[in-house]
Amino acid sequence: MSRRSLGSIKRFQAKLAVPSQAEAEAGTATTERVWTAQRVKQAFVASVQVFTGDGTWTKPTGISRVRAVVVAGGGGGGGSSASDDRVGGGGGGGGYSEEFIDVSGTASETVTVGAAGAAGTATGTGGTGGTSSLGSLLSATGGVGGAASSGGGAGGAGSGGDINIPGQVGGTGGIPTTGKDGRGGSSGGGKGGGATDANGNNAGNAGALYGGGGSGGNRIVTTSRAGGAGAAGIVIVWEYS
Repeated sequence: MSRRSLGSIKRFQAKLAVPSQAEAEAGTATTERVWTAQRVKQAFVASVQVFTGDGTWTKPTGISRVRAVVVAGGGGGGGSSASDDRVGGGGGGGGYSEEFIDVSGTASETVTVGAAGAAGTATGTGGTGGTSSLGSLLSATGGVGGAASSGGGAGGAGSGGDINIPGQVGGTGGIPTTGKDGRGGSSGGGKGGGATDANGNNAGNAGALYGGGGSGGNRIVTTSRAGGAGAAGIVIVWEYS
């Protein structure tokens, strides 16, 4: 091999470096790197635990970091009384929180998954969605239920995460022909229930999984209509070695 070729190889080798753990996990290395077996392993998800109901997250052997997401329950849509031609307010979307967490010193955490907000009765307000949490590490509150033939519910809030996203406020209820459609508020995990037909006589639509708010009921003729239920929340934990 010529001296010139050997020098080129050495200069090329000098440019190479093992990526940091943060770069391996995020996949953000922007220069030529030597990806060791250890770094490749750290860059990929080893396992996932999904909770659609309350439980306990238990750390598997060899796991040191996790990416956790919590989504709260969506609020239920408000009903619409037979005494007026109005649509109920939409339920607010559940809050959302996400975080990368060092769990090297953690063995387990209690998981709480927010329940769906109940649909408002024909003359009632929708129920508020439940709070979702991963121990004391991060949490999200549920969307507020929409009022009967009136205002939409407030969206829930996320807290404790690197990313915290509030749920969307439910659509305002009232007279449909004035643009008040009572649609459900969306969350970071699911879409809110769609507005009912402005000229119809329908119960509200349920929010989509996970955390969407229900839409308000729509009364046009003599029959009272209930709102749509919100959607339940979820907790997801992606695990890395």
